[in-house]
This record gives sequence, C-alpha cells and structure tokens, in this order.
Amino acid sequence: MREYLDIREINGYSIQFTPFRPANRDQPDIRCMVYIGMPDNPQFLGALDPQKIALKINESRGPSGENREYLFNLEQALVKLSPQSHDEHITDLARRVRAMPLPDRSRSDSKDIIQTLHKTTSTEEQEEVEKSV
Repeated sequence: MREYLDIREINGYSIQFTPFRPANRDQPDIRCMVYIGMPDNPQFLGALDPQKIALKINESRGPSGENREYLFNLEQALVKLSPQSHDEHITDLARRVRAMPLPDRSRSDSKDIIQTLHKTTSTEEQEEVEKSV
C-alpha cells in the first residue's frame, strides 16, 4: 500500500509524520505518516476558490484514474472511519463535483489514461510522466 501511495502522491505532497489521537480516548496516540501539500512544493497552489478546485477535480485524471473517483472514495472512507471524521471541505467538494456533468472523454483529442502505474523518484520526473499522459 505504501508503494502505491508513494506513486500516487509524490508529485504534490511531502511525507510528514504526525501524532493521531483516536476518537476513543482509551486508545493511545498513534504516530502516522501523512502526505501533506507543503507551501515550498512547486505543485502547491495555496488557498483556491472551492468551485475552481471542484472544476479541476472533475476534469482531471492521471495514471491511477479519475480525480473525481478519488474524491468520492476519500469522502466515503471518511464517513466509514467514524461519524466524528467528517471533513466539511471534502464533503463540499464532492457535492460540487457530483453536480457537474461527467467530463467528455470521447473526443479524439482526449489523452488516454496510462493503464499501469510508473514509480517516479522525484517531482520533476513525475511532471514529465504527467506531460506525456
């Protein structure tokens, strides 16, 4: 699973470690690895209008699939995790994307999705992979 996440997240995120406090306070804190978009990453865009983010998610896809599906899966995973794990930002983006028409992938100038994952070792290499998609 870590290898898959490293492939998927390397372009826009940095690996960070942080304590996680379970909702059940009888359980000890857990040291977790998370992928965080840091301001010093060239892919970091900072705060954007939620509708612009939703539009970008709806139209984008990469080697591992449609960004809209990633968003919907993330929202569902948070709901399943626990009722307290609700994330208003994710819920809002998912609602906005669901209200949008599916992107038209039938046009001949649409680029094909890469069917296999390619492990990259740097942001620069990942950018080159994405340019070729």
